[in-house]
Parts: sequence; C-alpha cells; structure tokens
Amino acid sequence: MQACGLDASQPIMKETEFYTSHECLLLDYETALTRLDSTTGLWYDCSAHFLWCGERTRQLDAAHVEFMRGVQNPIGVKVSDKMDPSKLVSLIATLNPDNVPGRLAVIVRMGAAKLREKFPGLIEAVEEAGQVVTWVCDPMHGNTESVAGFKTRRYDNIRAEVEAFFDVHDQLGTVPGGVHLEMTGDNVTECIGGGANVGPADLESRYHTHCDPRLNAEQSLEMAFYVASRLRQRRERIELEKLQGRKPAPGLLF
Repeated sequence: MQACGLDASQPIMKETEFYTSHECLLLDYETALTRLDSTTGLWYDCSAHFLWCGERTRQLDAAHVEFMRGVQNPIGVKVSDKMDPSKLVSLIATLNPDNVPGRLAVIVRMGAAKLREKFPGLIEAVEEAGQVVTWVCDPMHGNTESVAGFKTRRYDNIRAEVEAFFDVHDQLGTVPGGVHLEMTGDNVTECIGGGANVGPADLESRYHTHCDPRLNAEQSLEMAFYVASRLRQRRERIELEKLQGRKPAPGLLF
C-alpha cells in the first residue's frame, strides 16, 4: 500500500522515536532505577531520558543536585527570579563541571515582567563565565493563580512570558533553546483565555487535571503557531544579514 508516495510497510510509517522527561523529585524512586552502564562504566538514571530538579530542590548542598551531577543523562534545573546570577554560575559548574554542550538546560520560570527584569543578568553572568547551557522557557509555573476556587493560568500571561523570553534573547544575541509547556490534546477547561475563549465560569466544566492546569488542544496549537512565527522571524533576519554581507549575530545561528 502506498500513502503520499511512501511505502506504508516501512518503519517510518509505523513507528516513531520519543523521549521521556520528568522532575527528579523522589530520590528513592530515582536511585532504584539508576544503573551502571557496563560498556562505559558510567551511571544512568533509567527512569527517563531527561531529568530536572525544581526551584525548591536546586540548592548546591541539596541531595537532588548531588544525585543529578552523578548521572550522565541530559539534565535541567529550574530557576525563578529569586536566582542570584553568581549562584547560578556555581550551580552550573557543579552540575556540568566539564562544560559539555547539551548536558545542561536552564529552565527559567519567572512571569513575563520579572523575566524581562531578571533574565538578562542571568544570561550575561553565564556568558561571561564561558558556560554552555540550553536556555528553556517555562511560562506555566510562574503564572499560576486561583480563580473561582480553581488553580489556573491565563493564556495571555503564558504567551507574554514566551514573548519576553524571545525578546531578551534577541536583545542579547543569544539562543532561545526551547519551551516547556503543560498541555493536553483534550478539550479541557483548565487555563483561561486564548482562542478557546475559556472564562472563569467555564473552569468547572471540564477541569480534569489532578495537579497543574494544562493548555487544551486549541490553546496549545495557538501557542505553537506563535513560537513558529518567532522562529521564522529569526530565520528571516539571518537571511537578510547574509544578503547584506553581514555575519549573523551568534544568537541567530541554529
């Protein structure tokens, strides 16, 4: 059988690669699933491909940091506006002492206004230290509030933080490495606003989460289109600078 010129019996039509990720929170669980690779002699946490420690467990003397620096998985650390730039440099040096590209993601969660104020200082400190990290935006956790008795987030605030994240990188010539969203393909009513027009009165209609409020399918697509538009703008600037014979700023290179 042929589909769009592809043989449906081929693996590309029947399977896909996917990767798992979660917060490294319960150390008893993580250590039980950590294994020594017999071919390299290195330790890997087999509970997920990518692990991160949260804002509340990222202290330099914390057990979570000690555990994560000992495994070879790609890892991340979440930071809020409370993070001091010098302490971030020390934390990065602890988690990625060999400065291996791709090893460490710094996931910022601040809210749009605070991100514009605090994020540039963090980037500048890390750049000055010569450290290589992947900058990721988490626009969900810094924008949680209670409305009508429900834990929720406003789409406009989530969008504003993503916009601020791209703007700061554009201003500094650095690279926006990713966006961390909580979403579902279901038609839930857990986050307010967006093209889905979810209002406070709608929250109780289809509020299905047992933990954090998620973007629904329509809100998720709306966000994806916005991120795509920002990436397209960056590519267009690269092409324009090439045509003008100028070398693109480092942050515009992919």
